[in-house]
Amino acid sequence: MITNLENILSDSAKRMKRSVIRELLKLTQKPEIISFAGGLPAPSTFPIDELKQISSEVLEEDGNAALQYSATEGDSKLRSILTQRYQKHGLTISEDNLVVLTSSQQGLDLAGKIFLNSGDKFICGLPSYLGGLGAFSSYGGIPIGIKFDKYGMRSDLLEATLAELLEKDDLPKFIYVIPDFQNPAGITMPEFRRLEIIAIAKKYNILIIEDSPYRELRFEGIPQKMMYELDASGQVITLGTFSKIFVPGFRIGWVIADEAIIDQFVKAKQSTDLCTSSFVQKIAAKYLEKGLFDKNLKGIIQQYHRKRDVMLEAFEKHMPKGVSWTKPEGGLFLFLNLPENMDAEDLFKIAIQKNVAFVLGSAFHCDGSGKNTMRINFSFVDEKECRIGVERLAESIKTLMSNKCLSL
Repeated sequence: MITNLENILSDSAKRMKRSVIRELLKLTQKPEIISFAGGLPAPSTFPIDELKQISSEVLEEDGNAALQYSATEGDSKLRSILTQRYQKHGLTISEDNLVVLTSSQQGLDLAGKIFLNSGDKFICGLPSYLGGLGAFSSYGGIPIGIKFDKYGMRSDLLEATLAELLEKDDLPKFIYVIPDFQNPAGITMPEFRRLEIIAIAKKYNILIIEDSPYRELRFEGIPQKMMYELDASGQVITLGTFSKIFVPGFRIGWVIADEAIIDQFVKAKQSTDLCTSSFVQKIAAKYLEKGLFDKNLKGIIQQYHRKRDVMLEAFEKHMPKGVSWTKPEGGLFLFLNLPENMDAEDLFKIAIQKNVAFVLGSAFHCDGSGKNTMRINFSFVDEKECRIGVERLAESIKTLMSNKCLSL
């Protein structure tokens, strides 16, 4: 083994950090632990039998192409189907505006690769998706966090921050947002706030990266227009994925953007992995073409809706006073707030002993704040485990509260 590995690592490699969530998941592998930590879809939603049949059909009908390299832009049929779906949802796009990716996480990485030099700033939410923060930071991007209110990223603070940065001639490269069922907060940004942020981005001539992995998992409420549709000027880059609404193992995502920006993503992807798997793209295209995707999606929505309701009911029943939480209209997560004087890291140590796990909310805050918060996933565990897990979590919080009182 080379003896000077640390000395020869690139600056990018030195900036990389292990995912807090992935590391936490290692601690939750004991079968007795009920984990609310991962952002995992329920395995019961995976259409295994249908995919067995379709995989055979793809190999039978188009095996040579399925097992060969494909175009960097993606399988033509899949791109066509995805484009038509977005057109029905109000987006004015063609296939030239869409490239298939190896997961939307690749889209975040490529965005960092394309737009960020070391020391460049980008805007994100407080809190914001850890995978996005990690991808951008690995290219030397410096996050500037904007606090949330009940509508998501505060536009007044965004405006003030950009005005201050403009005076220093140090404007960020882009604004990173997750408008629908935000990870980790679970908040959906209403149309008026989306329009405010778009207007500010145009004023300061800054791109918006709209990360949209959960949009189709709406349980209740009114769907909001996508920021890409509201903008319609090429200011917004939208990322989508099948990971949360189909199967994560396929690792299929996509980017939608102005053609000039799409060209940059194609070039960046070519030097990364050449192309996304032809086989899984063709399986996904046939699955969609047969109408099976929408049928399965309805079942996923019903299941997650029920699981969310079970969790909210358990919170109402067991959580002590002083604890609050978001009530998402869809997605996979909610955010729980402890009293200001409590630290979720202290709680985690107690919770693990009581065989329940969550993700520290501070991991999603680029400025180190949010120490009294935690992200809770409701999609993965079954309803019985959910009730037991919430009861364990509530008992852990009561224990921490009791310890705080004794220490005063």
